[in-house]
Amino acid sequence: MEQIPAWMLIPFVVQLLLIAVLPLTRLAEWWESNVHKLYVSLLLGVPVGLWLCLNGMSHELLHQMLYDYVPFILLLMALFTTTGGICIKGDLKATPATNTVIMALGWVLASFMGTTGAAMLLIRLLLQTISQRRYKAHTVMFFIAIVANCGGLLSPLGDPPLFLLFQRGAHFTWFMGLWPEWLTTGLLLLGIYFATDVYYYRREPAESKAADHAEQERVTARGLANIVWLLCVVLSTMFINSTYIPQMGTENAPWYLRLLREWVFILIILLSILTTKSSVRKDNHFSWAPIMEVACVFLGIFAVMTPALMFLRQHPLPVTEPWEFVYATGSLSAFLDNAPTAMVFHATATSLPASQAAMAAGTAVAGVSEVFLRAICMGAVFFGALTYIGNGPNFMVKSIAEESGVKMPSFFGYMFKFSLVVCLPVYVVVQMLFF
Repeated sequence: MEQIPAWMLIPFVVQLLLIAVLPLTRLAEWWESNVHKLYVSLLLGVPVGLWLCLNGMSHELLHQMLYDYVPFILLLMALFTTTGGICIKGDLKATPATNTVIMALGWVLASFMGTTGAAMLLIRLLLQTISQRRYKAHTVMFFIAIVANCGGLLSPLGDPPLFLLFQRGAHFTWFMGLWPEWLTTGLLLLGIYFATDVYYYRREPAESKAADHAEQERVTARGLANIVWLLCVVLSTMFINSTYIPQMGTENAPWYLRLLREWVFILIILLSILTTKSSVRKDNHFSWAPIMEVACVFLGIFAVMTPALMFLRQHPLPVTEPWEFVYATGSLSAFLDNAPTAMVFHATATSLPASQAAMAAGTAVAGVSEVFLRAICMGAVFFGALTYIGNGPNFMVKSIAEESGVKMPSFFGYMFKFSLVVCLPVYVVVQMLFF
């Protein structure tokens, strides 16, 4: 394979900078349009794609876009559509205890219905509950960290990198063994959120508290047929793969067979739309805009990060210790898609003496020393909360919150006001305890 020059990383860096900077400039209103986001993705992604094709690396681009981007978007869309058809209405009293319970529920559900599914199921209930509160943004940011990221550590269904590691040979139940890291991180973040929300709740104006008390509404659920479709998404993710259908993984398998699971996702999306009353989605304030925003933004990200990931494979980072895998995997997962990033560091770990010794002793998991795999999982799943683009649900939650009138911080504002001062210290503590 031809060596990737360092300058081919420039489009990826430019894409990230545009996502971060444009909302802060006079072009902020222009950038709000998903069509304009698509223009930017194509402007950067098409030249990168042409360069890869002209230099004999079209197969890398094809794999990235067809077998990574398409499954990524269709899985998110299936979860978004099915959970968006479940209208959980209610306006609970927005006390710190109530908000923390909603987050804790999403944190537990995330491992079993995916971070996207759990986030989309509960974000609207949470937004309705805090609608009368003046101080809301901190609740949404903690929701992104706890539900849309850290909750999804206990099964391959929780987050895409875990599913890929499951495909590499980690047993389905092996991920349940990550419960100490999951429990410690979740309890710390929930505790910090509760204390933070107590602080802001005490600062709430009297009229906000009065409105919150007066406008309570009991929780009701409609569109429950979508629970069946959501279960179908989960089961499809578990069983429609090369482990159970070997023909899907053969070298010469046609593209439509390799994407069999994605065809099922499309069918589930259509069935969800057809079996859900339009009034349910209307009452749920359902809009396609959030998933379209993710699709437009990540189209460019997946394209321009193709040479970036290839560059990392050709110039692997010098990581040899478990704690180094936590931060190396995590740092890149915050800006690159965490699924291919996890695969890069999994490949790095297979060549280390500790992994080769574990293979010889029969104690390896997915071809690497177990401690390396634990570190990679933690970095890939948890650190996705450090930026809005670290994990697919982050952007969707942000977009839904903004549609509901919550003023969210900018790309850098989210990092400097929240993720680097709240999430990162928690991750450092967990790393020091377990690695």
